[in-house]
Amino acid sequence: MLEGIHPLLTGELLLHLDRMGHSDAVVVADAHFPAWALGSRVIDLPGTTTPEVVAAIRTVLPLDDAPGIDLMTSADGAVLDVQRELMAAAGTELETTRFIDRFAYYDIARGAYLLVRTGETRTYGNALLRKGVVGRTAA
Repeated sequence: MLEGIHPLLTGELLLHLDRMGHSDAVVVADAHFPAWALGSRVIDLPGTTTPEVVAAIRTVLPLDDAPGIDLMTSADGAVLDVQRELMAAAGTELETTRFIDRFAYYDIARGAYLLVRTGETRTYGNALLRKGVVGRTAA
């Protein structure tokens, strides 16, 4: 156990987040997401929600330039409560979030460095985060 590290950040998850390079992606997926069919690196975190895991990851991972987060467009195009929670957890807003059609989202997720499958049961509760430059300060 480490001090100052969010308790949802397991050693395995931290290892993979550390190995990610600039602009590499991590998908934090709901329980319905076909993570194992799409990715070769999958971590299961049952009993968690996607907003909880996104918030934990954001304690150690800066986002790339906007849009640093992609969400899956809901069936009717409405922004759902879970998606608003994901934006809040990531520290983004509607204007700095990209929404992508479901099947295009799956294609992008295939190229992600890491997929984290949660126990989130709300549909469209998926977030793709792109890693920014660690330690970069604003000019």
